[in-house]
Amino acid sequence: MRIGKYRINNAVLPLVVINVVVFLLQIIIGNGFTEMFMLISSDIFTRPWILLTSMFLHGGPFHLFFNMYVLFMFGTLLENRIRTGKFLALYFLSGIFASFVASFFYSRALGASGAIFGILGAIVILIPNLKVMPLFIPVPMDLWKALLIFTILDIFFFSNIAVMAHIAGGVFGVLFGLYFQKKQKVRIYKKPHSPGTHMTSEDIEDYLRRGRI
Repeated sequence: MRIGKYRINNAVLPLVVINVVVFLLQIIIGNGFTEMFMLISSDIFTRPWILLTSMFLHGGPFHLFFNMYVLFMFGTLLENRIRTGKFLALYFLSGIFASFVASFFYSRALGASGAIFGILGAIVILIPNLKVMPLFIPVPMDLWKALLIFTILDIFFFSNIAVMAHIAGGVFGVLFGLYFQKKQKVRIYKKPHSPGTHMTSEDIEDYLRRGRI
């Protein structure tokens, strides 16, 4: 959707709002609400929906803030690249896959990190030259290097983080990116416009995004 010359994303902002609202419900209703919808490994076959609902729960304000910050910054970039439908498919499938893998390593887990690492994994493939500047290392570096550093820190210094969910989500995102990249290469291009035919704003945007008309 566009307002004038500004593009408003269809998925990222609603996802952020939903996560914030659910966190407020966790605070207002209490632990009973969180327990009802969080990932409990012994319950995944009797209550399979918790693979999805646990993605919208968070363990505290910092957990929520960090996940939503990364979702807004990188999710916006990826949604503009692959469009809303594919972005939502990646978000939910990588999150559910991460939850399923996490259930074999942790008795309980919650958070959107698996889905967010899915987004980051896809960006590593689809925007390979993207540079980031981690907060604690003020030096620009490739996104995949930053992800590797964060994963190592998670493994050795943060025992309360479900690192296997991060890895599973990231691997799913990488595979999604490879599939999307391959599909784009075999896409049949539209015929060039005939002389005198004006390109629409949609044509121009499509060319800038994909290098084709």
